[in-house]
Amino acid sequence: MKPRELNLKMVLSFLGLTAGLNGVFMLLSVPFSLYHDEKAASGILLAGALTIIFGFFLWFFNRKAPKNLQKREGYIIVTLGWLVLTFTGALPYLFTGTISNFVDAIFETISGYSTTGASIINDIEILPKGILFWRSATHWIGGMGIIVLTVAILPLLGIGGMQLFLAEAPGPSADKMHPRITQTAKRLWLIYVSLTLTEFLLLKIAGMTWFDAINHAMATMSTGGFSTKNASMAYWNHMPIVQYIVIAFMFIAGTNFVLTYFALKGKIQKIFKNEEFKYYFFGILSFTIVLTVIIQFFQDPNMHTSIDHPMPWGSFESAFRHAGFQVVAIMTTTGFVSADYTLWNSLATMLVFSLFLIGGSAGSTSGGVKIVRHIIMIKNSLLEFKKLLHPNAIIPVRYDGKGVSRIIVFNILSFFVLYMLIFITSAIALSFMGLDFPSAIGAAASSLGNVGPALGSLGPVNNYASLSDVAKMFCSFLMLIGRLELFTVLILFTPYFWKKN
Repeated sequence: MKPRELNLKMVLSFLGLTAGLNGVFMLLSVPFSLYHDEKAASGILLAGALTIIFGFFLWFFNRKAPKNLQKREGYIIVTLGWLVLTFTGALPYLFTGTISNFVDAIFETISGYSTTGASIINDIEILPKGILFWRSATHWIGGMGIIVLTVAILPLLGIGGMQLFLAEAPGPSADKMHPRITQTAKRLWLIYVSLTLTEFLLLKIAGMTWFDAINHAMATMSTGGFSTKNASMAYWNHMPIVQYIVIAFMFIAGTNFVLTYFALKGKIQKIFKNEEFKYYFFGILSFTIVLTVIIQFFQDPNMHTSIDHPMPWGSFESAFRHAGFQVVAIMTTTGFVSADYTLWNSLATMLVFSLFLIGGSAGSTSGGVKIVRHIIMIKNSLLEFKKLLHPNAIIPVRYDGKGVSRIIVFNILSFFVLYMLIFITSAIALSFMGLDFPSAIGAAASSLGNVGPALGSLGPVNNYASLSDVAKMFCSFLMLIGRLELFTVLILFTPYFWKKN
């Protein structure tokens, strides 16, 4: 049998469509610049037009390619698609002169699409409104792209956390949203848009300007973290209701979107029966309670007031809100900041850092390892003790009351080992690039987990502008592979991927 050739024309046609849609989204930023009479409008318009033209020609000359998508093309399309988004998405920054350095523009753009939220911009508030909107839009595009990717595409490639829901074992496999990928994607988009608009209206009613409200709604639902203010969400410390709204929608965004779909359909019981959701909910609650106690009773009062404005609802409410805000923001990898958690005592800071390595739910816009993987790994480890006493017994790992196949367990274990190996080697590499120990481990964990703020010189009140160009590109690579579930990108670097078979 003749080896199958790579369907390059089909790959290029998909990439053309990706670029074209990205250009259309760029044009949505132009009215914001025109409304505020900004010179940036022409640069954004040019960037959008060139991207659309580039995408059109790439699609047009390859549109007749056979549409027989196989796994190899799938991996290439996913990875190159994100790179196309990044390189075209950087054009508005470069053409408007907002970010003149190419490396900085790439870093800011991939941080947006990967919904990491790490920034190299020192003064956000002086940026043109059109650029601020585009910056938030990169989050929103990347966030929805991840949802469609993890629910509809990655399971077909045999990877990703959502394979747990589409394999024979755990999750709502018997209640898929829709058997066809296109219909699934449409339903996900509808939910995503609806939740974004709902948060926008609530934030506007709560006191945000309409511009701040739409930007933060996009950043929240994508679990991105880009803000229109230098102080991030700490700018609204005097408006608790605003922060509570953001906490609620960060929590929703970090929840499996399939469960959100079931909730909107009135199938509430499916949510509370889901094992991952229970760990997610009670995990957030537990961390919040512990951090609240630490901040309230074991924190230096002078240090506490330095990160917190006087609150009309009292200091305990303030401690609870900031603890809850940072727990949800870090665990869902949104990365918004309401307080400088590095100024809390060492125990609190360590607890916050541990959240960098947990992540949100599978099938959400969150990054990180994902809770479901931790659940499976812990259960598998505990079963090893039973097997020591009963070596001949066949005891499967059970999730949501169903047995998990060994293939899925091995995939999860492999993912975690690879994740931790990349994290450790990345921290070492960043230390060679000049970062101190806290900054190196913080940058590695934050970039790989798509969190945003880190530790040390890259803490929540700082940004990544101080990094060298090499370190910025390295962190950009970590953001990409972390966002695309490691295997999707790294498989392209293996020799057997390119062998004809």
